[in-house]
Amino acid sequence: MEIKDELVDHIAHLARLEFEGEKKEAIKADLIKMIDFVDQLNQVDTEGVEPLIFMTDSINVLREDVAKVTITQEEALKNAPNKDSDYFKIAKVLSK
Repeated sequence: MEIKDELVDHIAHLARLEFEGEKKEAIKADLIKMIDFVDQLNQVDTEGVEPLIFMTDSINVLREDVAKVTITQEEALKNAPNKDSDYFKIAKVLSK
């Protein structure tokens, strides 16, 4: 696939970017490298190779979900700039 200035301009427009001079040439060179790499991948013989569904064979290697108190409500509210008894108070962000 040939990378022309029009294609770079089109992609830049879609991404809301602007490239001029050397930067445009650098982007063009990067696009050519990416397409060449994908072409190399397309040439690899994958006959008989099953698709990879999971990255590892590990199943549920998560830690146990145990609830514990790490900070009390009083400690959490201690340095709050604005609070109302048991709750943080924040500025109104939605209007009716």
